[in-house]
Amino acid sequence: MENAFGQPQNVVVLGGSSDIARAITKKLCAARANTVVLAGRSQDLLDAAAAEAHEYGATRTDTVIFDAMVPLDAGRAVGECFDKVGDKVDLVIVAVGLLGDQRAYEDDPELATRMAMVNFTWPVAALAEIRRRLVAQGSGRILVITSVAAIRVRRGAYLYSGAKAGLDRLCDGLADSLDGTGVTLQILRPAFVRSKMTTGEKETPFSTGVNEVAENVMKGLAGTERVIWSPPLVKYVFAVLRHLPAPIWRKVADR
Repeated sequence: MENAFGQPQNVVVLGGSSDIARAITKKLCAARANTVVLAGRSQDLLDAAAAEAHEYGATRTDTVIFDAMVPLDAGRAVGECFDKVGDKVDLVIVAVGLLGDQRAYEDDPELATRMAMVNFTWPVAALAEIRRRLVAQGSGRILVITSVAAIRVRRGAYLYSGAKAGLDRLCDGLADSLDGTGVTLQILRPAFVRSKMTTGEKETPFSTGVNEVAENVMKGLAGTERVIWSPPLVKYVFAVLRHLPAPIWRKVADR
């Protein structure tokens, strides 16, 4: 149950070994989250993230392994996470994603499918089970990490941003479906984030670090806005960019 200050105490993190997820988890634990279940594909990385959670204040951690290339296993992974919490889950974070190499992947059916599976299909399957369980308990919050790249797909990353766009739009509708259930959903749209996933990629304007993203998340979780932007300024930047004529957008987006 959330504490008297409305802070989540029982947290499930899908994609819990990612740099952004780990930064958010540490902030949550410092704010008195005490039970954290981290799920992902690498036991070693999950163990490291669990150790960090302990260092920042968690009293109980556990891990679950899943493969985001197997969407039909998402329900099992989510169910195992909830079972390991052993109580009402206050917050579920969906931080599953793969940036990939657009130029290398776009002509390869197998790799293009991998991008769609990890960035869209597996999270959608997981969200169906998360929704069912949280609605059944009558409370809880969901935070789904998409990207500002979802706002307008660009040629240089259309596999990634196209999949994130699908997830972002689906979550908007999913959030509407939760009205009156006691469950809420927020979408995190970060700009370029310096992390392991973006190593070697050219930084874009408004780039941030994982700690800045985590700080924006904590502020967003304390409020009621459906979308958390990181940094907040990109909300206004993309309010303009999304309406640029296509020829201008292509020049701006792929420089």
